[in-house]
Amino acid sequence: MRLTSRHNWWNNLNRTEMRQDLFAGLTGAVIVLPQGVAFAMLAGLPPEYGLYTAIVPVIIAALFGSSHHLMSGPTTPISIVVFTTVSALALPETPAYIALALTLTFMVGLFQLLMGLARLGMLVNFISHSVIIGFTAGAALLIITSQMNNLLALELPRNLSFWNNWSQIIQHLPDTNLHALAVAVATLVVALIIRRLRPDWPSLFIAMVFGAIIADLLGGAKQGIQLVGSLPNQLPPLSAPNLNLDTIGQLASGALAIALLGLMEAVSIARSIAAKSHQPHDANREFIGQGLSNLVGSFFSSYASSGSFTRSGVNYRAGARTPLAAVFSALAVALVILVAAPLAAYLPIPAMAAVLLLVAIRLIDWQHIKVIFKANPVDAAVLSTTFIATLFVELTFAVYVGVILSLVLHLNRISYPDIISLRPDENSSERHFIPATQAKECPQLKIIRIDGSLFFGSINYIERYIRDINEKHSQQKNVLIIGSGINFIDVAGAELLVREAQRRSKMGGALYLCAVKEGVYNILKKGDYLKQLGTENIFASKAEAIEQIYPRLDAERCQQCNVRIFSECKM
Repeated sequence: MRLTSRHNWWNNLNRTEMRQDLFAGLTGAVIVLPQGVAFAMLAGLPPEYGLYTAIVPVIIAALFGSSHHLMSGPTTPISIVVFTTVSALALPETPAYIALALTLTFMVGLFQLLMGLARLGMLVNFISHSVIIGFTAGAALLIITSQMNNLLALELPRNLSFWNNWSQIIQHLPDTNLHALAVAVATLVVALIIRRLRPDWPSLFIAMVFGAIIADLLGGAKQGIQLVGSLPNQLPPLSAPNLNLDTIGQLASGALAIALLGLMEAVSIARSIAAKSHQPHDANREFIGQGLSNLVGSFFSSYASSGSFTRSGVNYRAGARTPLAAVFSALAVALVILVAAPLAAYLPIPAMAAVLLLVAIRLIDWQHIKVIFKANPVDAAVLSTTFIATLFVELTFAVYVGVILSLVLHLNRISYPDIISLRPDENSSERHFIPATQAKECPQLKIIRIDGSLFFGSINYIERYIRDINEKHSQQKNVLIIGSGINFIDVAGAELLVREAQRRSKMGGALYLCAVKEGVYNILKKGDYLKQLGTENIFASKAEAIEQIYPRLDAERCQQCNVRIFSECKM
């Protein structure tokens, strides 16, 4: 597949690419039709708002974002966080609720745009993959829980906790409407069969049509099967967010959480597709594209949107070449709203619930969950914590829990760099160093390599390690630090080296450095730390370091030593 660069795709567009984009866009539109209606219901909004969100935000995100293949619009996790944020302030599907949801969208877009303009795209790199998987799995379980009343046609109280919701479901199981359940089961079965036999067909769309037929045959509304109702056949009406300070204060926390979650979704999808398409990816530009899409979308009756895993993957596999595929998809959705909106009156709510059930189940990444629990207990703990927080605390707070856990995990890793004791390999004719045991180390010279940065967060650990050397072996008054693994040093790290050099000088030893990277050396030089460390104690290579340090060791102790690990020892 030939790909043009992000900035000149329009100039290089040709008829073949447009045909590919048109086909991919129509495919995406078929997929988003059932999802848009279902996700809007999940967000507590009238179903048409899901379709509105699949028009203007999709176009803006595609034209101003970085990825050629990212398809934005309504998504499952965003929808459920919108519901938990706004339902605490207003009754779902009411004008007040809709106004709050649109204001929330404006605030989400503003947060995202500001982060993009501030070039904070690299922040997404610090969000652990385990957090995303844990949150998504928790959100999937919440979606399944929230749809059980629609699946079984039960009248249950709103805004119950996870456990209370399931308690109510079990308690009211005898009240299940078997006709509604039959419609849901038929929709599920058809979707699964099509996905298995014809994976390239729009399984959810066909299953919903089949569900509508079954509902009609069973008697429809006469048998208690709820229908979606007719959608207005008009393009997204103009709207305006309510920028009242009280409203902004009530929505700010949720808006920031949705902004972060949406950016995590969009950037991770764009990055994963870019790895396959070999297209350059710019996280900051993606932030700007997502921010503008939500900002503009809030004026066109669209609720918060982000990149969709499903639709983006289908868009890429369908052969999309440029962002025009997303534009064609949005225009196709707009055409459907104008022509076929009244047909939504025949869509049964249980069929929509079945579609959401399938979407939720597919959100759970069983393969990666299994790998994480096998490979890394720390990542497993992060995944579990995020998952539990998603189920049992406020969903916006669960997003923050995941982000904070990721940052803490990252800071913990860089604050405890690997420090390896080394010695020359006696089987090598060159100065090749290998990990050392206590018995195979020079009694007077400790050689270590620090693999990490010397900065304010790591100096306590590094200083404690170097000071412990003398507690374990009091005669190792000299320490050689191999600096090839040190990528960065700040003032705190430089001052640590100076303190340790002065301390060892008083002990009758010295601190030596070798193989220091240019960036680290320049900081030591500009800060006037080289003079305090002693330029005679800093060497270009390990070979030069050993050659220069050996004559400075206690010759009498060297004569009595039986370790003799250096070539100089044998002369």
